[in-house]
Amino acid sequence: MDTDISLKNINKLAIPALIAGIAEPLLSITDTAIIGNIDTNATESLAAVGIVGAFISMLIWVFGQIRSAISSIISQYVGANKLDKIENLPIQAIAIISLGSLAILCISYPFAKEIFQFYNASGQVLDYCISYFKIRIFGFPFSLLVFSIFGIFRGLQNTFYPMIIAIVGALLNIVLDFAFVYGVEGFITAMHVEGAAYASLIAQIVMAVIAFYLLVKKTTISLQFSLPFHSEIPTLLGMIANLFVRTLALNTALYFATAFATGYGPEYIAAYTIGINIWLLGAFMIDGYSSAGNILSGKLLGAKEYKSLVTLSQKLFKYGVLTGALIAGVGFLLYSFIGEIFTKEPAVLNQFYTVFWIVLLTQPISAVTFIFDGMFKGMGKMKYLRNLLLLSTGLIFIPTLLIFDYFNLKLYAIWIAFTLWIMARGIPLILHFRKTFIPLAED
Repeated sequence: MDTDISLKNINKLAIPALIAGIAEPLLSITDTAIIGNIDTNATESLAAVGIVGAFISMLIWVFGQIRSAISSIISQYVGANKLDKIENLPIQAIAIISLGSLAILCISYPFAKEIFQFYNASGQVLDYCISYFKIRIFGFPFSLLVFSIFGIFRGLQNTFYPMIIAIVGALLNIVLDFAFVYGVEGFITAMHVEGAAYASLIAQIVMAVIAFYLLVKKTTISLQFSLPFHSEIPTLLGMIANLFVRTLALNTALYFATAFATGYGPEYIAAYTIGINIWLLGAFMIDGYSSAGNILSGKLLGAKEYKSLVTLSQKLFKYGVLTGALIAGVGFLLYSFIGEIFTKEPAVLNQFYTVFWIVLLTQPISAVTFIFDGMFKGMGKMKYLRNLLLLSTGLIFIPTLLIFDYFNLKLYAIWIAFTLWIMARGIPLILHFRKTFIPLAED
């Protein structure tokens, strides 16, 4: 039977995935908005949350790639109607990523000070970074468990359960953020930066518990670990390795941006923190259609439905441009209001508003790039994605940042570099996809 790629079915996958996709950036954005409005040391606190958020996002993106890898393999087996052939693969994948995440926690925790000094943090900003990080890092293993289970659900063509998990986690984080950061008179003492970290940690634990419960109760996936390892484990690990290198390149760009912004001064890193969180929110909102592309492209490739694969790419291109334009339009309409959600500090707002328009203009470009990125992940083309990101970071992002920084453009330098970087990632994907699959669709 042909795979359904109608708008209705795409949205059935995309809309829940869109909601689920904003969970992680929403945790950071909630922290950013609430910390940015505390009464004392708001700028330093906001800077610290931004720096730690950049590092933890790097860890999650690097090691959370198992979601895409396992989704790709499962969806291709679903397309080939051979799901029974990978019965013990998911639990083996979960075990591998869980052990890896615990190792990262043990390695990074003792070196918190050195890590954030590497990001140019010092003084009170560094102190806040350390206290915030030493709480939030304990949520890292739970985040990766959630990502792994999301990958299993995506491979099974199910984005509904991840949506439910994400909604619960996001709402819980918001409630706990207000309670722990500001305090509740007579019940909870205000904990400021540490309170935001505890709120995120608890939300991540709850999401992991719900995700594991739904995996046990609502799927036929076996959770009984057994050896030997499945024959697809080397393929899975190869995908993860390519995505690992790729994501290191991605986070090299984020590191340079964060380090340069921190070096410019507290108001610059605070303004950059607001901008990058909004940019990431837009990216994860687009992730709905990217996820639909990921899920359906893997299934279509497994079923060898090349004509439908090309049609899917054309539809998702249109939806991505429209969605990105809509996000940008809303941002321009609420330009002043959005900045004031995060802080009332005039120096921070001034720096933020000078570059926010660039953040918004990148949204349609980012949308198309992320959609094709998702499709290539779904088809298992991790090596190509790795090489492309290495080249675009090394040859486009870093040189652009250094050149415009030389002319003292500061935040402009960072966002011009991001814009050219995202274009350098997206255009080759479109051209390579068309060159590869249009001839197959015409045969």
